[in-house]
Order: sequence, then C-alpha cells, then structure tokens
Amino acid sequence: MPSATHPSKNPSRMTTSQGWPERVPVDGTVELPPDRRALDGLGRNHSLRTALADLVDNSIDAEASHVLIRFIRKDGRLRGLYVVDNGKGMTAAGIDMAMTLGGRREYAAKDLGSFGIGLKAASFSNAKLVTVLSWAAGHAPVGRRMEADPNKRGFHCDVVAEAFAKSELSRRWGIPWSGTGTIVRWDEVFGFPATDDPVRVEEFITRSMTEIINHLGLTLHRIIEKGRIEVFLDVEDVEKDLVGPRSRVDAIDPFGYTKPGKTGYPKDLLARHGDLPVVFKCHIWPPRSRMPEFNLVAGAEKHQGLFFYRRGRLLQPGGSWDGVSVPARERQLARVEVDIDGLPPALVAMNPEKSRVQVGPDFAPLVASAAAADGTTFTDYLTDAEERFKASRKRRRARRSMIPPGKGFAPQLKRAIRDEIPMQDHQVPITMRWTRFDRAHRDDFFRVDRADQVLWLNERFRPLAKSGRRGSNDAALLKSLVYLLMEQAFTGEYLGVRDRDNIELWQEVLSVAAQVDEGE
Repeated sequence: MPSATHPSKNPSRMTTSQGWPERVPVDGTVELPPDRRALDGLGRNHSLRTALADLVDNSIDAEASHVLIRFIRKDGRLRGLYVVDNGKGMTAAGIDMAMTLGGRREYAAKDLGSFGIGLKAASFSNAKLVTVLSWAAGHAPVGRRMEADPNKRGFHCDVVAEAFAKSELSRRWGIPWSGTGTIVRWDEVFGFPATDDPVRVEEFITRSMTEIINHLGLTLHRIIEKGRIEVFLDVEDVEKDLVGPRSRVDAIDPFGYTKPGKTGYPKDLLARHGDLPVVFKCHIWPPRSRMPEFNLVAGAEKHQGLFFYRRGRLLQPGGSWDGVSVPARERQLARVEVDIDGLPPALVAMNPEKSRVQVGPDFAPLVASAAAADGTTFTDYLTDAEERFKASRKRRRARRSMIPPGKGFAPQLKRAIRDEIPMQDHQVPITMRWTRFDRAHRDDFFRVDRADQVLWLNERFRPLAKSGRRGSNDAALLKSLVYLLMEQAFTGEYLGVRDRDNIELWQEVLSVAAQVDEGE
C-alpha cells in the first residue's frame, strides 16, 4: 500500500482553494497624525557642530552673505544660542512650512536642503525650546516657537508676538543688514554645562567654538572660498551687556597643499554609471605635512579616503573608502574628491544630517572601472600613494638617530623634530635653558653640560633671539639650529678631538655673530 504524502513535507505541492488575491480591498481612510514623541528621534546623529552646520546651510539657501552664531551667557551660565543671518527671510506661510515636520519647499538646483527636516532635526537634537523669527521684504516680521515636550499632543506651534520678533530682528547683531533675515534661537540647550563655574564655562566655550569653527571651515570650505558666505561666532554676556571678541570661520581645504606629494597628481579618473559620467579626483598629499589642512581634526590617517561633495558642500571628510579599499597607515596621503550632484540615490545618497553618505552595491565596482586619460586605474593610484608614503619613511629610517629634545623646546617643535628624525628614546632628553654666564665666559654663546644633559644658552643674548614667544619655550628657530648642531656633543662616553674642535668652531662663530647683532 503506497504511503500518503503529508502536505507540510512537500511545500512545492501546496495549493490554496482561492489562489493569491492581487488586490487588497479597502473601506475608506483614517488620518493618523504623528505622535509628538517623534520629535525625540529627530537628529539623533547630530552633534552641536553638525547641527549648526545644518542651520548655516539654510542661511546659505536663503542667500545670506553673513551668519552670526552667538552663545548667550547670564549669571555666569550659558543660557541660549542664536543663529542670525541676513538672508531673504520668510513670510508667515514660509515659516509655517519651515516649522512643519517634513515640510518641503521647492528646492532650487543649488540649494543644500533636501529632506524638509533640517531645521527641526538640528534644533531639537540640541535644545528643548526652538524659536524662529524672520522678516521678508514687503512683509511684517513673523515668529514661531515650538517645544520638544512629549506630554503635549499634536504638533502645535506657538505664534510669536510680532513686536517681539521685530525687536529681536532689529538688534545690532554686527552683520550687514538690509531689513531682511532670520533668527533661530535655542533655549534650554542640552549640552551646555549646568554650572556657573567660570573655568568650566570658559573651557566649554573655547572647546565648542574651536570645534564649530574647524567643522564649518572644513564642510563649507568651497562655499567660503567663493565668497558666498561669511560666518562669525561670539559670546554675549547679557548681565554685563557685553559682547566678547568675534571669531571668524576660515576655509580649511583638505586638498590645500602647495605642491603634490607625487608628480602627475592630482588625476581625474573617469567612470560611467549608465550615461552619467562620474569623476574621482585623486590626490596624493606631500608626506609629513604640518599644514592644518592635512591633519584636520583627527589627524591625517583618520581622514584618508573619499571626500563626498554635494552642491559645493562637503558631506563626508574622508575616514572611509566605502568598500573600495580599507583604511591603512600607508594610505594616509590618499584623498579623493567625489561630487555626487546628479547621481541617483541608489548609487550614493547623503544622510539627513549631511554628515555621511551611504553608497549602494554598484559603487565599488564603479570606482574599480575608473581610469585616467593616461590609463591610471584606482588600484594604480592607491599603489602610488602607498609607495610615496613608504619612500618617505625609508629616508627617515636612514637618518642617524638622535637624543630627543626635552624641556625648553616648544611642543610643536619637538613633534616636528620627532617626525623627521629617529629618536633614541632610551636616552635622557637634552634640555635647553637660558642662564647668566660668569664674567670669564660672558662672551660665550653656549655651554655644554654633559653631566646634567643641559645645553645652556647665554642670557646676555636672549633678547636678540626672541621670536615673540614668551617663557622658556621661546626662540624656536635658534634652539632648533643649536640642537641640530650640538646634539652629538652629548653622545659617547667622552668628547673626542673632532667633537672638541667642532664645539670650539661653533662657539667662536656663534658668539661673534651674537655680539655683532648685539652691537647693531
């Protein structure tokens, strides 16, 4: 008797009596407004600096020429923050759209906005209360205020009194003003220190302003270089009715070297995504550069990789090769510019915070297919960058190792010496100090103290050597030259004939040179 086949053990033969329904019937619609708690999820990937960058983007879209970011201090504490621009402003309908979650205006081809959540995401990621005030030509000043309170129902927005909006917009903000502009005001800012301790508050202000200036200078460097926007930061102490010194955001070009690290670069490698041309502008930085544009915020090694731009605005400052390669120490000279304007989101798309891009599965193969006019491929480019880095390290290793510099050298000078010369870190560092020489040696320029590992310089000649720096780390140029000359005098168990002869020679020449300068 044949055995029966159980349907569950042979799914390919399962059937239904009615088949698959192609359409789903409905009985009307019901409106389901978002819960107010949706505000809690806005801008979770924002930091203070990325949030402010998003607000400055809105100012740029509003054709502002100047933006001011101002911290508000009262009774010693930081109490609020303003972003003020002199753009074209908004009407009542425009400000309602701006405050609507997902409210999307018509974006022009050059606009930096895209998702319709930038203002809300940037603001509610950092503050509980957000007020927007604006004045458009031919219209009365308008204002709206919203609170991120999960206990409130719906997305109701307070209408700010016209007189208050006018008074705030009419304040002397210290930027060019022709009667139109917008203010974004944050109150109850989450990240501000909950203290009036002046040391902690000043540390927070200094650190935050430095981070904001560096971030804006980097992400907006193309726009700043073209003169489209000027951005300033300051602090207002309302209790003292005093505004502190103003800091300006200057462009930080991550490709701002004066001479490339390898002849023939930068090179444009071209690929095609369907009918769309995609250009990868490949750079090789000169090795061991001390330019801030090379080291950026986290150091050169952390900023290798792909730099994605959209409409002139930097979205991703390197840090990843996005599947094309992997970060490595020997690739730190390699940086690639990629403009994503016109490319489909399936290939590459920015995140809502404009701080990152997401590449699709076709991106890495696209890069692999790119080639320059001379036949250089992306693999060739990475090889060139790696070889340039390795060659610079070989030259460094071939140099004679030296005793490290110690006290008396400015920190950045010590770092520069260590970057260029292999150090004998097991040796006691050479200290360089000024002192008054006795009468018998008053004309000597230096004295070698091998016992205490100190190179003494004659205090008599110190005013001639000063370079603007105060304290024991002054005269960086002079000290670096004397250190390079005299370091060998501290090696070995005793001074040989040649060493003594060199010391006498350098003593004579340097002492006479110092006396000549002293007499001029």
